Amino acid sequence: MKKYKNYILGAGILIIGIIVGNVFSGGDSKGSHNESEHELVQDPVTQLWTCAMHPQIQLEEPGNCPICGMELIPMKTSTTSEKISDEEIVLSEEAYQLANIQTSVVEKGTTEKEIRLLGKVQPDERNLYSQVSHIPGRIERLYVNFTGEKVVRGQKIARVYSPELISAQKELFEAIRSKSIYPELYTASRNKLKLWKLTDNQINSIEKSEGIQEQIDILSDHNGYVMKRNVELGDYLKEGSSLFDIANLNTVWVMFDAYEADIQWIHLNDVVDFTIQAIPGTLFKGKVTYIDPFVSSGSRVAKVRVEVPNPSQKLLPEMFANGIIKAKLQNAKDALVIPKSAVLWTGKKAVVYVKVPHEKTISFVYREITLGADLGDFYIAKDGLMEGEIVATNGVFRIDASAQLVGKKSMMNPEGGKVSLGGHAGMDMGGDSKGKEANSKMSDEKMKNMDAAEVETPTKKVDHANMVNRIKVSKDFQNQLNTALKDYLTLKDAFAVDDNKTAQKTADALLKSMSKIDMKLLSNMEAHNHWMTVSKEILSSATSIANNSDIKKTKRSF
Repeated sequence: MKKYKNYILGAGILIIGIIVGNVFSGGDSKGSHNESEHELVQDPVTQLWTCAMHPQIQLEEPGNCPICGMELIPMKTSTTSEKISDEEIVLSEEAYQLANIQTSVVEKGTTEKEIRLLGKVQPDERNLYSQVSHIPGRIERLYVNFTGEKVVRGQKIARVYSPELISAQKELFEAIRSKSIYPELYTASRNKLKLWKLTDNQINSIEKSEGIQEQIDILSDHNGYVMKRNVELGDYLKEGSSLFDIANLNTVWVMFDAYEADIQWIHLNDVVDFTIQAIPGTLFKGKVTYIDPFVSSGSRVAKVRVEVPNPSQKLLPEMFANGIIKAKLQNAKDALVIPKSAVLWTGKKAVVYVKVPHEKTISFVYREITLGADLGDFYIAKDGLMEGEIVATNGVFRIDASAQLVGKKSMMNPEGGKVSLGGHAGMDMGGDSKGKEANSKMSDEKMKNMDAAEVETPTKKVDHANMVNRIKVSKDFQNQLNTALKDYLTLKDAFAVDDNKTAQKTADALLKSMSKIDMKLLSNMEAHNHWMTVSKEILSSATSIANNSDIKKTKRSF
């Protein structure tokens, strides 16, 4: 009996709790839903509903956005009396803020550009020498016998045995004996030895010895380092045979590679600041002394030469160098400059969106312009813009998408007119029945008003797998995404062992996991647009894998 009393007491407490909960929660769920609907009062003028994330959606009945699944809100009446031209793309304040559109004033700027160059240290070609033997003969001794050895002018570098030298010495002694009668013969005999690069001291030594020397030392004609040894001990030499290649490194060249687009910026006597990877912490300076008039057909670069004094011999050939030139474009004073982010490319033309100077209305117009030189983060605007005009620099694709959706001139549709966009058709965002009913009543024209911000063009390919900044999302969305991620990793493991059957089953599981991901949890527009594009790619690939038994094809889809 006591047991039944406890059951009755528990049931009573449960009923009381339900009643109290309903009182404090404002009634049942149906009542709450109606109250929520009363908070969103339809505008009496527009009689339309729109999406906060995608203002191009305009429906006659409330429901969910056909793009992202968010609940529609009343579309407010525009109270402005300003004249709006047919070419203007008008944005609401909410759309302007959500798209994170930023602008910049077109103004005159300095046409400066920081050009970064890579190069190598090279010997000064004017200080490269070939040390030759001026005497024919056989090498009996090498005083310098390895590459890299330092030599100075007048230093002994080799000793040779020369029959021609012996004959010349005999002629000299004969001339000495008849010097008083034939002084010209004596002078000619000495000059013959001088032509073989014997010094006056060597000739005087021969005269004093009064004996014929069978061997003679060859002296260096240059200062520098041996770059290459061309002879071995015992080699026979002809007159003019090369013994060594010598480089004087008191002055060196730093040969930088300049891309063809940067050549117009580089001029003679421009100062180059550069560092050497092998000598960290030291900044070197030099001036451009030569610019190669030819561009390499393979690498598309031209050589830029900087001459640098090198008395300490720290700069050695083949060291890598990193240089910077703060260059100015000649004959481009007071040029108009715009940020690169403002420009959209159509392949042949450059497009910007210029803000119309209304007081209250936010609108932009499509403008084709002619660009000049590339300034790094900026372009020179040669034609199509005026000083003081305002161009969009961030969110430009959003403006272009809005232009496409309303049939006005845009990057992909420069002639204007309505375009049919693939958008995200076929993706079920999980809206309620009321929203789906409203969506089904959309006219063909409004069905085209889908978000084109993430449509990729041949000239602007977005790599959604290599995002620079992380996008923050809710914990619930992360948990749903983790389920799909686990299926993806399982799919990867199946392909690793060439198990196509498991891969197909896992692809089915991945499709189910993706269908359970609620996009309405993404309140950030960037996250919305990114996920719509990425999910479309994932669904396409997973569907292909699930329906294909050829592992080569499924791997390509993966």
